[in-house]
Amino acid sequence: MLAAAALLPVNATLAVVLAVLLVAAVGVAAVARLADGRGRGHARSIAVAGVRAAAQLAAVSAVIGWVVRAVPLLLCFVGLMFAVAVRTAGRRITDNRTWWWAAVPIGAGVLPVVALLLLTGLVPLKGIALIPVTGILIGGGLTATVLGGRRALDELHTRYGEVEAGLALGMADRDARLEIARPAASDALLPGLDQTRTVGLVTLPGAFVGMLLGGESPLLAGAVQLFVLVALLAVQAVAVALVLELVARGVLHRGEGEPPGPGRFARRSRTLNGAEGE
Repeated sequence: MLAAAALLPVNATLAVVLAVLLVAAVGVAAVARLADGRGRGHARSIAVAGVRAAAQLAAVSAVIGWVVRAVPLLLCFVGLMFAVAVRTAGRRITDNRTWWWAAVPIGAGVLPVVALLLLTGLVPLKGIALIPVTGILIGGGLTATVLGGRRALDELHTRYGEVEAGLALGMADRDARLEIARPAASDALLPGLDQTRTVGLVTLPGAFVGMLLGGESPLLAGAVQLFVLVALLAVQAVAVALVLELVARGVLHRGEGEPPGPGRFARRSRTLNGAEGE
């Protein structure tokens, strides 16, 4: 059995290698001018993410042994994880006040799965088991919500003319937006699907490797990893479906106090139709 310390010793060499890799990532992003759709470069974001990850993991490593001793502290820690995920996902999708609606797709995906695990006894109400499992599920819901929400809004912005055409044919605002945004938002499921399809052939995910390093049998490690992947598929499917619905209804948008472009076009079309009928 390969011990974790032998696989990746925590020493000065590790720190130097991590710094080099982070600098390389920042350099490539800067040279290639990698940026999001709003022109914000990713070089600085990569640097900040790397430093934040180091600080946050150090803090979690220091407190996790303390919070698992009592259920109230454990639940507070899980609540903090959820709040950070909602804030991160929401601000990735929009800069306005509607960002907090990201809590709906993430929560609706994660909470039923966690409740099922606790009620069936598959995961005990203990931090050493609940925190990592919940963290994996929240992380999956976050990723699906961000990808689904951003792609749906980008598609509506790019193809607003097609949405307007649907409105002109008598479609409801929600239905017209869904027709355009659904295929793009659905692509948010592809990373999870590909990971599940290729597990064991292309990659050995973290849960599997972690259990092997902890001394568990390959059979048990495989069973746990299968559970994680299937649970993530359920969480992400719910998250994508709900974030798409929120975008289609104009609840989650990028305008300042105004639903996405199609809503404005719908009102304009109704106004013109009313004027023509006079």
